[in-house]
Amino acid sequence: MTDKPERHAARMARKKAVIDAAIARADQEKGLLLVLTGNGKGKSSSAFGMVARALGHGMKVGVAQFIKSRSDTGEEAFLGKQPGVEWHVLGEGFTWDTQNLERDIATAQQGWEVARRMLADPALQLVVLDELTYVLKYGWLDMAAVLADLAARPPMQHVVITGRAAPQALIDAADTVSELADVKHAYRAGIKAQPGVDL
Repeated sequence: MTDKPERHAARMARKKAVIDAAIARADQEKGLLLVLTGNGKGKSSSAFGMVARALGHGMKVGVAQFIKSRSDTGEEAFLGKQPGVEWHVLGEGFTWDTQNLERDIATAQQGWEVARRMLADPALQLVVLDELTYVLKYGWLDMAAVLADLAARPPMQHVVITGRAAPQALIDAADTVSELADVKHAYRAGIKAQPGVDL
């Protein structure tokens, strides 16, 4: 049953007052650190949506993909060719693909040097560190050093970090943390990754 128009208008007026007051209190500006974690699908996709949003505002963006080695994804094919985007695929595949711990650690550390350069570049207004949580969880990068580099970035630079099992220290340092839950996935029904949805 729908509300009567007068009751609805009064309820929406109260809601608007609460929302307007909350917006008025949010008067700070700063570069945000966002962490997208959890077992659900869509962490990287969400980050790349922010890349598109930033480009729409004329911002320059850097993307560093850890772990992943493939460079045939739709995101890279489109976003990586846009003016104002610096894109790096820094991994050699998941550790069960490489099966070489020393090489995985060396690859992660070399990748972090690229990421550090981007984090120090004030021209980059958004930096996406895709799948960084894995190399932190495995201990392939020093957490304290990563947090120090994140804290030392330009004041208005936004950073988005994706990946499962974000370490608590990273969650504590973040301004915004979203956890994507896995409710159902086509892969478990035997459906392979689909271009335009998964790739």
